[in-house]
Amino acid sequence: MNSTSTQFVSSRRMGLYDPIHQISMWEENFKSNCNSSASVPLIGEADVKLDNQSEDSSQGMLGIPKNYDQEANKSIEKIQRRLAQNREAARKSRLRKKAYVQQLESSRLKLIKLEQELDRARHQGSFTGCVLDSDNLVFAGSVNSGIATFEMEYGQWVEKQDRQICELRSALNAHISDIELRILVDGIMNHYSHLFRMKSAAAKVDVFYVLFGMWKTTAERFFLWIGGFRPSELLKVLVPLIEPLTEQQRMDVYNLGQSCQQAEDALSQGRDRLQQILVETVVAGQLVDGTYIPQMTIAVEKLEALVSFVNQADHLRQETLQQMFRILTIRQAARCLLALGEYFQRLRALSSLWANRPSEPPA
Repeated sequence: MNSTSTQFVSSRRMGLYDPIHQISMWEENFKSNCNSSASVPLIGEADVKLDNQSEDSSQGMLGIPKNYDQEANKSIEKIQRRLAQNREAARKSRLRKKAYVQQLESSRLKLIKLEQELDRARHQGSFTGCVLDSDNLVFAGSVNSGIATFEMEYGQWVEKQDRQICELRSALNAHISDIELRILVDGIMNHYSHLFRMKSAAAKVDVFYVLFGMWKTTAERFFLWIGGFRPSELLKVLVPLIEPLTEQQRMDVYNLGQSCQQAEDALSQGRDRLQQILVETVVAGQLVDGTYIPQMTIAVEKLEALVSFVNQADHLRQETLQQMFRILTIRQAARCLLALGEYFQRLRALSSLWANRPSEPPA
């Protein structure tokens, strides 16, 4: 008993807390006490031991509960902070749920109102005499989506074209080889081909949008011809910028311009004829029960021919560019593409200046 107690006290005086060492001492103490004849002296001796401990050992024993209290306080504070965070997160979650429910309720009311308006429209008819139904709304939604997609893609197309123009200008100034220059020219030509494919897809969605160049700036629309530039007029602008030309080249460009003019006249006459037919179709017949749905159905079928006019005009533009590059050398073709790109840039700049011009004060 005395030797065990001595070991226990000396370990306390060291001021170290070694749980494994103390557990082993407690086990030895417990075993020695179990071998004695009576268990009561164990308590008494333990009391004597506690009374006879020195001041240092008492202070060592009291230091550990202090550390435990500090750790316990820290744990309690951490738990309290975590609980507070959980309560705040739950509160925000309830607010979000409430806002979401209110939004759903608002959307439900709007949907009910829209259904009521649709019901009234079905009974009354639209301003053209046609019946408005959900199919019309779905079609309008798909048209808007298709046009929005085209406008986004066209914006990206213009940005890429501007970068290509800068690269082409730098390449011409640096006098790079014809092989390297041809790579740039072919890339720009493919870029124009991509534009014509985009316009063809957009024309199937809304041919009037493409026909009148609604995605272009105001100055560009002023020079518009069936959804784009007029090839014969553009040749007159570009040819002086790519001089000098040989006599054969000049003759080939002149013949190309004449061919473009003939094709443009044919397309313009066909468009005018279609317009006349549409006018006759719309005004033909008598009103039946306050509507003229049969005439409108026929007119819509004839309007589909406008898509073909837009595609043919773009095909003429693309063929004109390709024929020009068969006539010109690679460096002349590069200067032609550079002039073409800068021409469209200047038209956009003109539109911007016109839109931001100072307004005159009212008289």
